[in-house]
Amino acid sequence: MIYGIGVDIAAVERFQRFLDTGKTALIERLFTPAERSRCEIRKDAASCLAARFAAKEAFLKALGTGLRDGLSWHDMEVTNDELGKPELQLSGKAAVMFEANNLARVLLSLSHDGGNAVAMVVLESK
Repeated sequence: MIYGIGVDIAAVERFQRFLDTGKTALIERLFTPAERSRCEIRKDAASCLAARFAAKEAFLKALGTGLRDGLSWHDMEVTNDELGKPELQLSGKAAVMFEANNLARVLLSLSHDGGNAVAMVVLESK
């Protein structure tokens, strides 16, 4: 059964500005070391970061909580399976909230087009 659906869109240009102006503190606050490493080696680093940010926002919308009650951006990490499919790994407060809401699965889809990155998250109940 579906618990919640979240969608978010992020402008790639915004993340390109963060990279160009050296706003590393902000990037470090929003993304885990693994996410930063994965994106930094790509020629489309800003697009990679924008998609991951959109995924985190979409998750928060699907959960219905927003970023509060001790939830951190680092509690949500976008990874990829062996075939490259994006997955959302939860830790800390995000994992606690996931369990407290009796959730079973996170489905994540990412896309990029026209200077934007979009993410959709579907949360399934147990």
